[in-house]
Amino acid sequence: MPRPVPARRGTAADSDAAAEFHDFFERHYAELARLAHLLTGEADAADDLAADALLALWHRWDRVRAAEHPAAYARGVVANLARSRIRSAVRERRRIALFWSQHATHTDDPDIPSVVDVQGALRTLPFRKRACVVLRHAFDLSERDTALSLGISVGTVKSQTSKAMAQLERLLGGRAATHLMGKTWTS
Repeated sequence: MPRPVPARRGTAADSDAAAEFHDFFERHYAELARLAHLLTGEADAADDLAADALLALWHRWDRVRAAEHPAAYARGVVANLARSRIRSAVRERRRIALFWSQHATHTDDPDIPSVVDVQGALRTLPFRKRACVVLRHAFDLSERDTALSLGISVGTVKSQTSKAMAQLERLLGGRAATHLMGKTWTS
């Protein structure tokens, strides 16, 4: 595999790199935003995460375009950014819960029941299980491509997907496999 030559500003190589990145952006932005949405459950954050991932890819474009699977590399960047966002959100929720637990009043009113949907059930899964299910079923990636995207082994993809599907079956009843296989994902 030839080593990428660093582009100098204003050179033909720089122009070629920009054109290649633009093409990559056009082909993969929507997919990366959808992945971010399904991993985080936040439609508003999806575009930001996809844009942040693509900015990071642009800064390392010589390395990315020389990679064997640039799209898998990009999905991995989105997965890592989503994981960071989820961890930050969890820390923030804990701080808020701690604050309100000191000021909480007890009420005997029952909670209003919520509708359980696929996205809600996905949010209950640990990140790796959720990522495996989303990449395998929503994006129709092979076990190998999912493993490449997440930087884990194929065996881990198989076990995490299986465990996640079993957990979704418990949460959603018999509807989980039908919904997941039938692509009833919302974006």
